[in-house]
Amino acid sequence: MKELLRYRFRRAEEEFCTADILLEAGQFKASINRSYYSIFHALRSETALDHFDSGKHSGVIAYFNRHYIKDGVFDKSLSKMIDTAYRLRENSHLPDSLLSFPGS
Repeated sequence: MKELLRYRFRRAEEEFCTADILLEAGQFKASINRSYYSIFHALRSETALDHFDSGKHSGVIAYFNRHYIKDGVFDKSLSKMIDTAYRLRENSHLPDSLLSFPGS
């Protein structure tokens, strides 16, 4: 199990580095996406300790909040950060038909 945890945490670190590079390059939507995945893989590395995984991002987040935030392992502010990252990632994928542009 520790190998799985390490693998997932390395993925989180890799995504974080990629997000930073994309941010520096002005690729903001891509950076948001990679930042979120960095957080997501870090959460999955933690939940691997419990032999838990989910096919849905919301399942991993709900489990983490229920077993790590609610139980006081991590501060509640982390839950808000995770939720914000999740929503930013979702919104960065909006099709351009749903965006409003000045003068259109």
